[in-house]
Amino acid sequence: MTADTLPPHLAFLEGGGAATQLILARDWRDHPFGPPETWPHDFRVALSLVLNSPESMILAWGPDLHFFFNETYFPLLGPRLSWAMGARFDAVWADALEQARPIIDEAMAGRTQRFVDLPWRLATDRGEADTFWTFSYSRVLDAAGQVAGLFIFTNETTARVLADAALRDSQEQLSVALEELRSLNVTLEQRVVERTAERDRMWDVSPDLLTAIDTRGLIRRVNPAWRDLLGYDGDALVQRSIMELIHRDDLPLAETSLALSLEGRVGRTEVRMRHADGHYEWIAWVGAAHRSEVFALGRHITQQKAAEEALRQTEEQLRQAQKLEAIGQLTGGVAHDFNNLLTVIRGSIDLLRRPDFPAERRQRQFDAIADAADRAAKLTAQLLAFARRQPLTPEVIDVGASILTLTDMIHTLSGPGVRLVVEQPPSPCFAHVDRSQLDTAIVNMAVNARDAMAGQGTLTIRIGSEASADGVERVMIAITDTGEGIPSERLDQIFEPFFTTKQLGAGTGLGLSQVFGFARQSGGDVRVLSQPGEGATFTLILPQSPQQPGDASTLGLVQTAERAELRVLIVEDNIEVGQFAVEALRTLGCQTVIATNAAAALAELTADPARFDLIFSDVMMPGQSGIDFAHDIVRDHPGQRILLTSGYSQVIADEGSHGFALLRKPYTLAELAQQIDRLFGG
Repeated sequence: MTADTLPPHLAFLEGGGAATQLILARDWRDHPFGPPETWPHDFRVALSLVLNSPESMILAWGPDLHFFFNETYFPLLGPRLSWAMGARFDAVWADALEQARPIIDEAMAGRTQRFVDLPWRLATDRGEADTFWTFSYSRVLDAAGQVAGLFIFTNETTARVLADAALRDSQEQLSVALEELRSLNVTLEQRVVERTAERDRMWDVSPDLLTAIDTRGLIRRVNPAWRDLLGYDGDALVQRSIMELIHRDDLPLAETSLALSLEGRVGRTEVRMRHADGHYEWIAWVGAAHRSEVFALGRHITQQKAAEEALRQTEEQLRQAQKLEAIGQLTGGVAHDFNNLLTVIRGSIDLLRRPDFPAERRQRQFDAIADAADRAAKLTAQLLAFARRQPLTPEVIDVGASILTLTDMIHTLSGPGVRLVVEQPPSPCFAHVDRSQLDTAIVNMAVNARDAMAGQGTLTIRIGSEASADGVERVMIAITDTGEGIPSERLDQIFEPFFTTKQLGAGTGLGLSQVFGFARQSGGDVRVLSQPGEGATFTLILPQSPQQPGDASTLGLVQTAERAELRVLIVEDNIEVGQFAVEALRTLGCQTVIATNAAAALAELTADPARFDLIFSDVMMPGQSGIDFAHDIVRDHPGQRILLTSGYSQVIADEGSHGFALLRKPYTLAELAQQIDRLFGG
């Protein structure tokens, strides 16, 4: 079998050339990976990227870092080439393992490094030699977010490093020669001739661009390398401005570097230089002034730039593949849970529509529909909190007092086998957060702790405060269980959506995701400490508020009878939601008029500005958003009361509700009445 006749199950090896032949030629039956057709998808994707890259690349996969490489890497293996494909990294580079091990450990820990011109003594295709390398190690994550191996980009720079050293030596010799010329008068003419000849030889044989320019940037002389690298004859460049050859986008960098050189400092820059045929090449320049001239050395780095870009693109492809995998997992989990809820709702409606369905069982189906709708709303809120897009309604609350109100619920949820201990702070801790989302986060962490203890043990909730390194006061809510603890390899996964260690049907895997999303959206964080067999502590960290809660008793709520006098303009583009709002407000005794967009609503207001007591508007509407609409009303009709509603709003999630009252969808009749009473109370 050859690379040109690959069957479909080995198509991921296409484009690998001679490297593919090495893979096909190896006997994989006794190898830990098994035959290529059984290799996992993540490994196939990463290997295909390496085999098809024009740059010298390595993929080290699995816990033993089995070694795979592309054809461009062949010359670097020397005598190892015939057996290295698929071998362990520590076998292939046994003579370099001591130097490589710290670099590998750093990369596996996520601390990617790039090394430039690193010395290494290796056995290569040229025999045992001192070599120099520019390379980078970065880890590869599989679809579960676990470290699967290493991606290594490497390029031998021995020839350039040696050339640089030779050039430095020549420059040092030239400096010595110039010093001798200044101090010695004996045989002055002969010494000048000798040293000039040495300088000329260096000037003529240097592989790098050498030039001397005056203070205006005009070229005085160039070496033959200009013809080899950029295609210019030396005489044609004399008295031309070097700036004419530089890409216009790089001119500011070049001018700054020239100015530094003229000030007596060393000017360094990387710019694109126009080739004689019109294309551009990357050149790294170093310049230093001497009297009225600037002497500059330019090194050709186009291939290095291309290699860096290829590495960046390859890493971006790997990241995109991992993102797509995570999105697929999230989508599948959402679809599963919502289909279950819709099955309950749709099935109950079908039963209620049957004329022969017993009346005594109708209430049970109504309760099932209401319960499914509540669970769907909770699932949506958890998803939005995980995405940090949940519209919050923050208020200043006493965190300790708020948690005390949840103790009965936590007792009930935990069961008789769990002992609950709540440790209050010595003084109240205030935070500016959404009360309902905080309650949900505490309950989610408590339920998670209960499950970790299998319903038997001690659950401790500790509230306190501490100052961070930058002096910011923070409220700390620590929930500790006496369960089995969390293995270290799973600590990075526990906040992922739909990741759960519970049995099928025992949990959605969204609880801790909601906690994480709520904490970050509230300006805080979540900390986890756990050792297997020693339980776990989840600490919710929130910014502490310098303010204290307001006195809710001062609200003079309007009675239901008084709502009959209220005239409400409903602004809602969704017909079904608008009809529900009309019925809900009429049930509360209000008079209603409905508009399907902001323009129609403004027309109603313009016709009679005093006609409406309340504007009840959706946030996300075609044309003008509810936020902008509300601002227009406040500007043109000061004092007009406005209530906004939204199930999801990027504007609200990112910028807040701009001071307007907000009712989150889905809402109940009681919640709608409460918001209206707040607007018209006191």
